[in-house]
Amino acid sequence: MIRSILSLCLFIFLSAGTFAAETRPNIILIMADDMGYEALSANGSESCKSPNLDKLAAQGVRFTNCFSNPICTPSRVKLMTGQYNVRNYVKFGWLDRGQTTFAHQLKESGYATAIAGKWQLGKDKDSPQHFGFEQSCLWQHTRSGRSNEGGKNIDRRFVNPLLEINGEEKDHTDGEYGPQVCTDFICDFIDQNKKKPFLVYYPMILTHCPFDPTPDSTDWDPQRLGSTTYKGDRKDPQRHFRDMVAYADKAIGQIVVQLEQSGVRDNTLVIFTGDNGTDKPIVTPWNGTKVVGGKGTMSDTGTRVPLIASWPAGIQKPGRVVSDLVEFTDMFPTLCEVTGAKLPKDHPADGASIVPVLQNKADARTKDWVYIWYRKQVMVRNKQYSLLANQDGTNAVLTRYKGPFKGKQLADDKLSKAEHTLKEQFEAKIAELAKSRLTTASTEGRAQGLKNKTNR
Repeated sequence: MIRSILSLCLFIFLSAGTFAAETRPNIILIMADDMGYEALSANGSESCKSPNLDKLAAQGVRFTNCFSNPICTPSRVKLMTGQYNVRNYVKFGWLDRGQTTFAHQLKESGYATAIAGKWQLGKDKDSPQHFGFEQSCLWQHTRSGRSNEGGKNIDRRFVNPLLEINGEEKDHTDGEYGPQVCTDFICDFIDQNKKKPFLVYYPMILTHCPFDPTPDSTDWDPQRLGSTTYKGDRKDPQRHFRDMVAYADKAIGQIVVQLEQSGVRDNTLVIFTGDNGTDKPIVTPWNGTKVVGGKGTMSDTGTRVPLIASWPAGIQKPGRVVSDLVEFTDMFPTLCEVTGAKLPKDHPADGASIVPVLQNKADARTKDWVYIWYRKQVMVRNKQYSLLANQDGTNAVLTRYKGPFKGKQLADDKLSKAEHTLKEQFEAKIAELAKSRLTTASTEGRAQGLKNKTNR
């Protein structure tokens, strides 16, 4: 009798453990390249159409106050490590190999992990695997992703791309489209791992320049090798950008369909954002005005990015549009909280999980300001105000916002008492965080960071 009871207890315990493991959500984290807040129709774009993302927003949560860094590598480092760039960002195109990423933590907790898209974080063959990704399909990993044909330097990220699959170089020359190759890779990974929890990180190749035709464009040419100029040599950037947004949205729709076909959609958290603002040549009709892309600038157009979260089994009161402040440091604790993975030991508490927002309990989350460190400048901001200054705190200017892209710089003699107090608080944050420069970088990272003068 006692043996039977013990056996029953053991069965219940093991069953509970299995159930817990099986109910941990899958993660699909998607980050578009150079797609600012205004580029989604759900956010008010009048020229770009994003029906699949709009649907995810309508069935999930759409955020109106998410902020990135102004360009790609700093945003990627910040997102993957959950730390302010001042602590561990070393140089453009490289992630300090002493850093711990969210992929490390989820892999350690039993997740299958994969990355596809744009890398640009180090040319070592094992870089993706070193940072926790078991499978990879990447552009600009071990090589530049460009080729020399007839004396011309050709960008090979889109048509007939040069990619690396798990570190092995793969040259496509049969009319393939780089973003589609990456999307298919992700869909295969999803189906292969549908019986266990998985993490997919998709830093998309789209919508970065060159502004080129997609397979759905009227001027698509599968025999072409790519653009001979950085911004694109097809001379129609506005139309091609719209086409590229549409194709990125189509890829996301394909991934959602794959999740459904693999039977894991309900318990998969899909997060979509962008790595920085839209590129400068692009002008987007938006909510009755025109937004000029501000990539590379410490401005609203350079740092305000879309953020959508969709999780049928986990989001309470779907369809909400929220104004909660979010920045890229928040993704690391978010992924750890929903998966049960541990944060690294002594990890800086720079981010605040958005799980309370997803659960419609935003009051349980504290996030009063965001911090952006880039090149020679630094910014602290909340929903209504931003303070932009030099990294040493000089030349600090306060800007008041009345909504996205509607900011007005304020002269010190025009500040109210409350605004003076806020400026002083923001200046104190800048001074405090300035002391943390490279404090969490490795020895190699600190040495390289001190040599690097541009902080780009």
